[in-house]
Amino acid sequence: MAAITIYTDGAASGNPGPGGLGVLLIAGPHRKELSFGFRKTTNNRMELLAVILGLEALRHPDMEVTVYSDSRYVVDAVEKGWVFGWEKKAFKDKKNPDLWKRFLLVYRRHRVRFVWVKGHADNPGNERCDQLAVQAYKQPDLLIDRYYESTRDTPAGFFG
Repeated sequence: MAAITIYTDGAASGNPGPGGLGVLLIAGPHRKELSFGFRKTTNNRMELLAVILGLEALRHPDMEVTVYSDSRYVVDAVEKGWVFGWEKKAFKDKKNPDLWKRFLLVYRRHRVRFVWVKGHADNPGNERCDQLAVQAYKQPDLLIDRYYESTRDTPAGFFG
């Protein structure tokens, strides 16, 4: 099976505020784009959710995947092993535990390598994802990030 390349980006207008994400999956000659917009969220949530949705879009387990992201938040958390320490402490006092738990489930299904890319630096994959993310949060009828908008500690479901 061919190696998969995933480019991701997240964007928010205000932090918190409307936000969007863009994902570009490439497998040989095949390309697939994903984008979603949310009415109230943060940039970090969109960056992480973009990676999650890219990995969740893969149909087969144990795929070799390279994820390109301009998010130090996501790339460093994984590549420096921080997220695994957070997991051992049940994400106590960490932001976005709902997404980090979801990330770890899908991350462990594959062989994933992260590459940090500088945002807005003429990387075509990253630039396309940024366009998708911005377009997504400018659409009417944005989705609801129920976990983020909830005042409770337990998620009520992700999409609204």
